[in-house]
Amino acid sequence: MGLPALEFSDCCLDSPHFRETLKSHEAELDKTNKFIKELIKDGKSLVSALKNLSSAKRKFADSLNEFKFQCIGDAETDDEMCIARSLQEFATVLRNLEDERIRMIENASEVLITPLEKFRKEQIGAAKEAKKKYDKETEKYCGILEKHLNLSSKKKESQLQEADSQVDLVRQHFYEVSLEYVFKVQEVQERKMFEFVEPLLAFLQGLFTFYHHGYELAKDFNDFKTQLTISIQNTRNRFEGTRSEVESLMKKMKENPLEHKTISPYTMEGYLYVQEKRHFGTSWVKHYCTYQRDSKQITMVPFDQKSGGKGGEDESVTLKSCTRRKTDSIEKRFCFDVEAVDRPGVITMQALSEEDRRLWMEAMDGREPVYNSNKDSQSEGTAQLDSIGFNIIRKCIHAVETRGINEQGLYRIVGVNSRVQKLLSILMDPKTASETETDICAEWEIKTITSALKTYLRMLPGPLMMYQFQRSFIKAAKLENQESRVSEIHSLVHRLPEKNRQMLQLLMNHLANVANNHKQNLMTVANLGVVFGPTLLRPQEETVAAIMDIKFQNIVIEILIENHEKIFNTVPDAPLTNAQLHLSRKKSSDSKPPSCSERPLTLFHTMQSTEKQEQRNSLIDSSLESVVSSNANSILNSSSSLQPNMNSSDPDLDVLKPTRPNSLPPNPSPTSPLSPSWPMFSAPSSPMPTSSTSSDSSPIRPEEAVHEDSSTPFRKAKALYACKAEHDSELSFTAGTVFDNVHPSQEPGWLEGTLNGKTGLIPENYVEFL
Repeated sequence: MGLPALEFSDCCLDSPHFRETLKSHEAELDKTNKFIKELIKDGKSLVSALKNLSSAKRKFADSLNEFKFQCIGDAETDDEMCIARSLQEFATVLRNLEDERIRMIENASEVLITPLEKFRKEQIGAAKEAKKKYDKETEKYCGILEKHLNLSSKKKESQLQEADSQVDLVRQHFYEVSLEYVFKVQEVQERKMFEFVEPLLAFLQGLFTFYHHGYELAKDFNDFKTQLTISIQNTRNRFEGTRSEVESLMKKMKENPLEHKTISPYTMEGYLYVQEKRHFGTSWVKHYCTYQRDSKQITMVPFDQKSGGKGGEDESVTLKSCTRRKTDSIEKRFCFDVEAVDRPGVITMQALSEEDRRLWMEAMDGREPVYNSNKDSQSEGTAQLDSIGFNIIRKCIHAVETRGINEQGLYRIVGVNSRVQKLLSILMDPKTASETETDICAEWEIKTITSALKTYLRMLPGPLMMYQFQRSFIKAAKLENQESRVSEIHSLVHRLPEKNRQMLQLLMNHLANVANNHKQNLMTVANLGVVFGPTLLRPQEETVAAIMDIKFQNIVIEILIENHEKIFNTVPDAPLTNAQLHLSRKKSSDSKPPSCSERPLTLFHTMQSTEKQEQRNSLIDSSLESVVSSNANSILNSSSSLQPNMNSSDPDLDVLKPTRPNSLPPNPSPTSPLSPSWPMFSAPSSPMPTSSTSSDSSPIRPEEAVHEDSSTPFRKAKALYACKAEHDSELSFTAGTVFDNVHPSQEPGWLEGTLNGKTGLIPENYVEFL
């Protein structure tokens, strides 16, 4: 398991979990720093002690063999595994050189010692300086905050306002220093993957030129060296893209931190001072508190930010009521009283500011009014997967393949933005969009056309491979076995809506053609993955963890390009049973990780002729015919909006609220495809946490839903959209509402659940199960 990602949004909360995560990164940097020092020492000993050359080289090889890289995230790419395994490969080479009694080392200081020393001083040293600054600002902020909160409310209003302004300035400065420190720590962790290995590779390459007996060994090492060079370059390319994304996110967080909060399982969380009675009077103890509205559970963790340690045992109580504390009734400011069901007396708490108190009371349904500032973050794009959109993509592809297929840096070199926008406005003009001609005038540069194609894909309301499938594609790319990756992605592609799949097939066929000409245009499969991964598989939530998954997005695109014939022109195999799936996973876990030679890194070999799309469509149509004929009565009694056709051209059908039927089919069959299914099909949602099974979080299409009997256990579900009840039997709710006891309803297209003690109907496409 690798290091967890440090989220910028956690810098503001500065929670205990965030501090623990930060400590793990600091420990890894210290470990790396110590290892580099040891490696440099061993290298100098190797150069100077010619008489002890054999023992020095053996020790150096052992050091390399023992060190293991730690990556950010829960899985490694094939390139990262290749780089991580490179140290062991280097150790093997050094042992073989020792067996041949090689006795000459030249230029070791220039190619090995200096770069490592530079990396240790400039990168790790900068991270240590940032840590000192961060610790200093933490102590300063906590001290000023405690002094500010102890300020009497009897002071003049002008003095209080001045004190508030001073605390806000210090808090903002602490927040910025925290963001910069987290950014630097993650940067160093990513840099070491290539800046650490490259000097070692150069050192070994230098040895081969000076040793007579190393010539044959160098030839044997050449294949791995080539693969490692490609992996390093791929990792470097991904790092450059990831670093710019993380830096952009950090700047956004600095400008407006409130709009980039991480989705939390708690209704409210943060630091509060809790009044505790002691023998000598009362004291205010700092706690990190969390509140869950559904269960009304308040958890209080005594924690000192300055020392980074807990000051006692956790305590959980069930909320009974929350009341704002009047200013003239207590010496402290920003206070409110909490009554608990399972604890006698009143708990008096002090928030960090007036705004913080308002948020806590709003979360706990206190006497303060609730201000909802729901913001519609879904903006409709002008681009659509309609005939105009397909026509635009075909025109761009035709122009590229006829005029610029061999142009170097194809799709990587971007065009001038004003020219790109002008071309798109022409292509999207309804007056000219319906024209059948496929040629774009020769006056438009190829880089402008390729940029227009990528921009149009980004303008779609959602990514081409859809938000709700994003986590499933990423988990498929993380599977150890290459065959399992292809199989899982094959299955996921055929779960996409028809028009998404058709557009994706059109694009992958074109990219395969581009990759076939990589010797001229220098755009290999890996390079195309870097370009199109973030475009086709962008996440719904912009976080550091999502940015770290960009490398797996690229791998998904690589697999689609390399296996486009199989994925788009054949129907995927039927899903495995639980027993088969368990056996398959066991075999996968028992097998060794694939070697570098087993992974198709960047070379794309041959492209077979594409079969017609109608062959796959005919198979789907025939299966749909059998389903429709066996359920004619259910279809007649149901509204047509309940089960949208798979080939429907309207992409919005999946998220529309289903219409209540006028009459229900009597005693629906539990095996009928139109009877209530479990789990139900979910509308697009935010990325789900990674689990061991790559298909767990994938939405289930209506014809693939699993039907179970009445013994199915109740589950919890969360609302993705707001809904206003049209009948007494329905529930009204807002986005983010959590329902209890959710289970299938007798009415198709609806679920039955409980909210605040009331049981009613919920549109199945409006929720996702927890």
